[in-house]
Amino acid sequence: MKYSGTLTKMPAELGHPIQYYLLLNGSFLHMNGLLQKTIHLKHTGYECLHCGSHKKIFRQGFCFDCFQSIPSAGDWIMKPELSKAHLDIEDRDLDYEKKIQLQPHVVYLAWSSEVKVGVTRKSQIPTRWIDQGAVEAIPLVEVPNRYLAGIAEVALKNHFADKTHWMKMLQAKEVLVDLEEIRNQAIAWLPEEVIPFVETTNANKTHLDFPVLKYPEKVKSLSLEKSPEFTGTLTGIKGQYLLFEDGTVFNVRSSEGYMVEVVIG
Repeated sequence: MKYSGTLTKMPAELGHPIQYYLLLNGSFLHMNGLLQKTIHLKHTGYECLHCGSHKKIFRQGFCFDCFQSIPSAGDWIMKPELSKAHLDIEDRDLDYEKKIQLQPHVVYLAWSSEVKVGVTRKSQIPTRWIDQGAVEAIPLVEVPNRYLAGIAEVALKNHFADKTHWMKMLQAKEVLVDLEEIRNQAIAWLPEEVIPFVETTNANKTHLDFPVLKYPEKVKSLSLEKSPEFTGTLTGIKGQYLLFEDGTVFNVRSSEGYMVEVVIG
């Protein structure tokens, strides 16, 4: 079967294993059902996820002009400590920034290939953990705005990684640490203004089971820029990556805004 459309982040549902879907021009592909099947990918163009133009994608699925101007691509997205909506200060669009920044955020610890600290809106749990390919995750604090989450993350960066090592994540099969014990230690490293928000009622860890039949021994990343066409047998899905039998991995999220044709079988 043949499908075409513009790539966006794969929606996922928590389950045993996690269920993944790919949306292409109204078609809803259940990716778990494609395990052990041959998939042919062909890059056919670009479509900015904001303005819909066919300009080359710059970052996060947006063309350069949109990335430089739209509120959903502001610096505070990647650096929560730069959030200023709680001070009534605008970055690009104060109404949008208040909507996103002034809601409950969770600072968490997760195990992907090592212990990392992260920030997400409470409404994005467990989606954020799934997207990062975390095998296990546990909340540390729940704060009322993005700024407080950001300064907590900055403090914890002195002790934990804040970025996922994607190659190691794709090869990690199990948790090698006691995340609950590490969480208890991490509380002492939080900024004073965040301590009152330490999570006590929902501090249980979540284990995530990814649909992977075969983990790659050696990882080689597929870039549609360099290789516009690729054919391989799907053997797993982890984070936002498709894993193929020959060790090739394809990051769907980093390819948002790329127009593709997908042929199954």
